[in-house]
Amino acid sequence: MIKKYVLAGLFIIGNSFSLPSIAETFTISDLRFEGLQRVTFGAALLSLPIREGDLVDDYQLSGAIKKLYASRFFESIEMFKDGDVLIFKVKERPTISNIELVGNDKLTDEQIFDSLKSLHIQVGETLDRTTLANIGKSLEDFYHSVGKYSAQVIPVVTPLPRNRASLQFIFREGLSAKIEQINIVGNSVFSDEDLLKRLTLGDSGGWWDLFADDKYQKQKLAADLEVIKSYYLDRGYIRFRLDDTQVSLTPNKKGVYVTVNVNEGEIYKVDGVKFIGNLLKNEDDIASLVPFAKGDVYAASDVAAAEQSIRRYLGRLGYAYPDVKTYPEVDDETNTVVVNFSVDPGQRGYVRNINISGNTTTKDVVLRREMRQMESSWLSSENIEISKARLNRLGFFSTVDIDTQRISDDLVDLNVKVEEQASGSFSTGIGYGTDSGMSLTAGVQQSNFLGSGDKVGLEVKTNDYSVSGNISYTTPYLTQDAVSAGGRLYYNKFEAGEANIVNYTNTTYGIGLTLGFPVNEINRLSFGIGWENNGISQLNSYSQSLLFWDIYGSQQNSDGEANFQNFNATAQWTRNNLDKGQLATQGMKHTLALKMTTPGSDVQYFKVNFDFSNYQRITDDGDWTTLLRASAAYGNGYGTFEGSDQILPFFENYYVGGYRTLRGFSSNSVGPRALYDYSDGGNSSVVLSDSSVGGNAKYTLSAELIFPVPFVDEAYTRQLRSSLFVDAGEVWDTEFDYSTYASMGCSYNCDYFGDYSKPGRMRVSAGTQLTWVSPMGPLVFTFALPIKEYDGDSTEFFSFNIGQTF
Repeated sequence: MIKKYVLAGLFIIGNSFSLPSIAETFTISDLRFEGLQRVTFGAALLSLPIREGDLVDDYQLSGAIKKLYASRFFESIEMFKDGDVLIFKVKERPTISNIELVGNDKLTDEQIFDSLKSLHIQVGETLDRTTLANIGKSLEDFYHSVGKYSAQVIPVVTPLPRNRASLQFIFREGLSAKIEQINIVGNSVFSDEDLLKRLTLGDSGGWWDLFADDKYQKQKLAADLEVIKSYYLDRGYIRFRLDDTQVSLTPNKKGVYVTVNVNEGEIYKVDGVKFIGNLLKNEDDIASLVPFAKGDVYAASDVAAAEQSIRRYLGRLGYAYPDVKTYPEVDDETNTVVVNFSVDPGQRGYVRNINISGNTTTKDVVLRREMRQMESSWLSSENIEISKARLNRLGFFSTVDIDTQRISDDLVDLNVKVEEQASGSFSTGIGYGTDSGMSLTAGVQQSNFLGSGDKVGLEVKTNDYSVSGNISYTTPYLTQDAVSAGGRLYYNKFEAGEANIVNYTNTTYGIGLTLGFPVNEINRLSFGIGWENNGISQLNSYSQSLLFWDIYGSQQNSDGEANFQNFNATAQWTRNNLDKGQLATQGMKHTLALKMTTPGSDVQYFKVNFDFSNYQRITDDGDWTTLLRASAAYGNGYGTFEGSDQILPFFENYYVGGYRTLRGFSSNSVGPRALYDYSDGGNSSVVLSDSSVGGNAKYTLSAELIFPVPFVDEAYTRQLRSSLFVDAGEVWDTEFDYSTYASMGCSYNCDYFGDYSKPGRMRVSAGTQLTWVSPMGPLVFTFALPIKEYDGDSTEFFSFNIGQTF
């Protein structure tokens, strides 16, 4: 006789159930399954805890059915007994053939699919109908937490042939409930207005308040309550507490009233600071890290900052995992607090291995030589920070991450992961100005040649005013002590008349050698020597140049051309603690450079340049940053030549204007103009040219607000930067004798005329800039408008350059 024991329908695993009693135990002679389609007999058998030959009773059969349901293969199971043979008649769960999401705007498809995957709801898996209701409920709970109380999630299952099913989730999100009012009850020290303005959530704003965040979100409310708590704890109210928070929903589920009940307590002051534990005999150093003392108002943020400072201090000593805790002793009678710091440095950690990954081009040795944390030495958080900064300043990587992996109590591995970016550039540019028209430049340079870290340049450029060639090579590690060496061979033919400068041609060629020496991690000195020949031709003799030729006229040949051969020496100091080599967000860079021709050169002169940049983060991640820049330069001659004091050659003058110095003004256009003597009937006067002649002194100033590029995927934010800027600057000539020309009067372009011997004609511009570190090099797009200019200034609204960042 066949006995039948049925558990049909949807069976919930874990629920208790009982089988009709079998009169006696029996030994299984055979196990059979009916209804298997997709599931193999072997897979079903593996889910059973019983086998042929086992002696079983009701309890064991009950457990067997539980195990079959737990396998997630079956939707219903019936069990038969035919003699000593057990027969399981099963209905398999359908296989999910596809999942469709409809109407989800607040939640992304990716978020939902990740959630479903964790619950084994994905294409190819079996469908457990019992979990669908729970999934819908959990998704609705999420919508409720962000204020969408009318949201519904409806799962729809559509059967398909071959025991398959199509699964669809229909989302009816509805509108977010708005905060109608936030009430704070129990506060007397701080007003409602003072507390409410610190919250991210707020009451419903009027139509004029475009930035009001009046949509209720549970997570934001919890964060806001922590803000209120921290506000009180930072002002001495150590016994402050949030007694209760009520959130009331309007009948139509479109409005929320929030009531926060607080108990402020009294102000407490610090009565003392104590340390317990192992201070490594550095009690004074550790005590100096605490930013408060006896008599100060207790502030929780100061306590947290002290804990963090102590951890960093111990980390610099090699204790990578210190345990620093604070135990305040509160005296409610005197309203005082004794702050006890418990310090357990743990064991000093040592670095076993430094593992480098992500450098597909750059050789390992290039990264390892920048590391200040060494293998087999004790772990120092300070050395890790310095190492990371040095790797970032190379400019080869868009990201640098260094993580410590604990191997044992006193042993760690350092995992250095980098993401490479373009370190070479195809240097080209297109510019357009109201006077200058179009210009083109081109060149090639590699700052990480074959992944060696060496800088190699083979460059040929041409534009409207110059043709140049340049071969250069620099190795940053001539020695293991980071002594650098470089050399440069160059040629340039410069047509000044095409560059908004008074007309002359300067054909220059030369060679230079440099050596660099590290002073410390952020300071560096470099020295160089060189030889240069300047061939000056096609002269346009204007008044300012006549002063030069009055001194050096003996150098000219019969055609009025001249060659000047000079030997020069250079010295430079650089202080650089920027966090990155490109698109920095934090730190400063100072550069002071001196160039001087040696005694005995055809022209003896010197030039001094100082450049300063300061990046300050507004946000912790550096997405919002300020940049302040300044530069100043001065040059002049020294010694005498044929009885006259030597001066700075006019072909070495400084110029201002263009995207590198003063955006919004055409290249080289700002500053003194060329003067010509004009005689009419014996009356002499001055005529001014539209062309600039530059000067021997200049300065530029710039302030920028750097912010993320809107509507750009996060993956590209590290290669893109946008900014708003204000630039200012001017150039003048300290050797200009205004009185000589003023007595002559001016007969043309007189609005340009002024005392060029001193500053006082500042130009100012403002605009926006977009920088992209592309695979072919940095691309810079600039839009700028002058906001302070003078008659006759040449302006430039748009410029586009490739190859150099500003």
